[in-house]
Amino acid sequence: MRKIKGLLSVLLLVPSSFVAQDASGAVTHPDSLVNKKVESTKIVYIDGRPTHPAALQADKDSIFRVISTFYYDQFRHFQDPDAPYFLFMSKDAGLSMGIGGSVRMRAYYDWNGAVPTSSFAPYTIPIPANPLSMRHFATTPAGTGLFFRVIGNDSRIGNYQLYIETDFSGYQSRGLKLKKAYAMVRDFTVGYANSTFSDPAAQPVVIDAAGNNNKFSSTAVLVRYMPCVRNHWYLGVSAETPATSIDQTATSAKPRSEWLPDVAALVQYEWARGQHVRLSGIVRSLPYRDMQSGVNHNVAGWGVHLSSVAHPSTQFTTYVNLTTGRGIAGLGGDLQYGHYDLLADPENSGKLYAPSMFGWSLGLQYNFRPELFVTIAASQMHLSTRNGTSGDEYKRGTFACANVYWNILPRLSVAGEIDFGRRENVSTVARNAWRANVMCAFTF
Repeated sequence: MRKIKGLLSVLLLVPSSFVAQDASGAVTHPDSLVNKKVESTKIVYIDGRPTHPAALQADKDSIFRVISTFYYDQFRHFQDPDAPYFLFMSKDAGLSMGIGGSVRMRAYYDWNGAVPTSSFAPYTIPIPANPLSMRHFATTPAGTGLFFRVIGNDSRIGNYQLYIETDFSGYQSRGLKLKKAYAMVRDFTVGYANSTFSDPAAQPVVIDAAGNNNKFSSTAVLVRYMPCVRNHWYLGVSAETPATSIDQTATSAKPRSEWLPDVAALVQYEWARGQHVRLSGIVRSLPYRDMQSGVNHNVAGWGVHLSSVAHPSTQFTTYVNLTTGRGIAGLGGDLQYGHYDLLADPENSGKLYAPSMFGWSLGLQYNFRPELFVTIAASQMHLSTRNGTSGDEYKRGTFACANVYWNILPRLSVAGEIDFGRRENVSTVARNAWRANVMCAFTF
């Protein structure tokens, strides 16, 4: 039991008496669904189970509390897989391992001009419409994947977690691709994980894989330190491997290799599990070379992200995201489909500049029951380019959706969604597009 208490002291991000509640103090419907998923977990003891009934029950209660932290991960997105259905546990609960996965199938139908990708992103809306592809029906298994999680305690390093996640969204949406691979030791995270600049939990529920076009949820190899201060406050800072996305059409200026890590930080206040407000920021170096003058330059990129997820009542959930900055287009959202970290300056040959951007997303979810809810969401991304930019360049993208999501069983869900997208170019020419999505998913 001593190892269990030590493990929980780090894994539980809030005190044991802190239950996810709405403003009135009642347990919310989303958290009731989490409880059902946690209770569906099957525990397999690998070296014998406790024999005393009281010890066995206390053991299970503690283990379920550990499993629940999987769903309240600071960087967990709604589309991420559930906790493993089978959890292999040592008799003293000092080491546990879960192997799980998800099978997700999605069918979609486009009309009014088909989007040429399985992800519905306003950036990809063709202008003008392609008369050969005004309507389109397709299916994709993207989102199907496997993952592994180990939770343990060692007398030398304390409590730790290891996590690997893969999915079949690689080549032709069927190739196996690594999504995450990291280790957590106390307050440190090392590995391939969500950027500290992102807040996946605050993104509204969207069935389509692209999500909101203000969705900043990039992953990078990083080292992050993120302690909890006085139970409610989190402070985080990380050094992250850069991945710049620079204009490839410029001939008089060329990108140089990155040589400085991105630095991201956050401050967050959490008043209940799964409910918080977060302010995060990032600074990065964007190097390039002026080929005409033979001079190297480093442009400073920066971004600020304000986000929140809350349950104002047992049935309502709100999602809010506001993002602004320069040179951060490659980190997520609609702009990651282009090369907008640095653009060629139309007035100064050989020069590149970091265009400013502003994005927002809002979402409202209503739970009829813990397992049945509807969501409406809207988002927009705006890119500010300089005078002289080509008229067919991207200027603004808008996305909106309405969906219904039903967990027939704790680990079996179906959903349907209607998506609307609009792309507007610098020339003010714009086009709208529509998509209908249906999805079925099973996790184990």
